Amino acid sequence: MEIIGYVAAVLIGISLGLIGGGGSILTVPVLVYLFGIDAFMATEYSLFVVGVSSLVGSVSYFKKGLVNFKMALIFGIPSVISIILTRIYLLPYIPDEILRIENFTITRNIFLLLIFAGLMILASYKMISQNTSEKPLESTEDKNNTLLIAGQGSIVGFLTGLVGAGGGFMIIPALVNLLKIPMKIAIGTSLVIISLNSLIGFFSSLNHVAIEWKLLVSITGIAIVGIIIGSQLSKKIEGKKLKPAFGWFILIMGIYIIIKEIFL
Repeated sequence: MEIIGYVAAVLIGISLGLIGGGGSILTVPVLVYLFGIDAFMATEYSLFVVGVSSLVGSVSYFKKGLVNFKMALIFGIPSVISIILTRIYLLPYIPDEILRIENFTITRNIFLLLIFAGLMILASYKMISQNTSEKPLESTEDKNNTLLIAGQGSIVGFLTGLVGAGGGFMIIPALVNLLKIPMKIAIGTSLVIISLNSLIGFFSSLNHVAIEWKLLVSITGIAIVGIIIGSQLSKKIEGKKLKPAFGWFILIMGIYIIIKEIFL
C-alpha cells in the first residue's frame, strides 16, 4: 500500500505542476487510505506536502515571469489569517465523537473525511465543467472584484485550515474570471498562494501535533519529483485539456470516501 501511496504522491505533484491545482485534494485520501495516517494528522501532513511541492513548482513559473505577486497577496493575506484562526482556534476543539445515531457514530476523523469528500465532489464539478477558460468572463468594477477575491481567499483559507487542501480548484477560476489574469499566470500565482497558505498553516499548528518527519519528508520528496515532471510536461501539454478526466477521477474518489465512511 505504501508503494501505491508513493506512486500517488508522484501523480499529486504532476497535477500541481501541470494544472496548478487539484492534485492537492488527493493528498489527504492518499495519506489516510494508503499510508494509514489518522485523518486529523493527515490534514497537517497534507499542508506540508502540498506547501513544499507548490513552492518548488512555482519557481519555474516565477522564472518565466508568470506570477502576479500583487494578486497573490490580495488573495493570500485573507487566506492566511483564516487558516491560522481555523488551525489554532477551531480544529483542535472539534470533539472526538461528534454525533451518535443508534449504532453509527460520526467521529472527528469521519467528519473531516466527509467534508473532504464534499470538497472533492465540488472540485470535480469545476474541473469537468471547465468553467475556467483562456477568455476571462466580463466582470464588474476592479474594486468590487478585489473585495470578492479577498472574500474568496478567506473561504479557501478556512477550507485549507480545516481539511489541508490547497484550494487551487477555487483559486484559479477566481483569478481568471474575476481579475482577468491569463491562465498561465493564474496557475503560477495559484501555486504561490497555495504554498504560502499551506506552509503557514502547517507551522502555525505545529506545536499541537507530533510529526513523523522521516515519512513526511519522503512523501514530500516524491511529490516534488512529480511537480518537476508536471512543470516540464506543461511546456508540451495543455493542462486544461486533462482537467475533465482528472475531475472524473476525483469525483469517483469523493463518492468512494462517502460510501466507505458511512456504509462500510
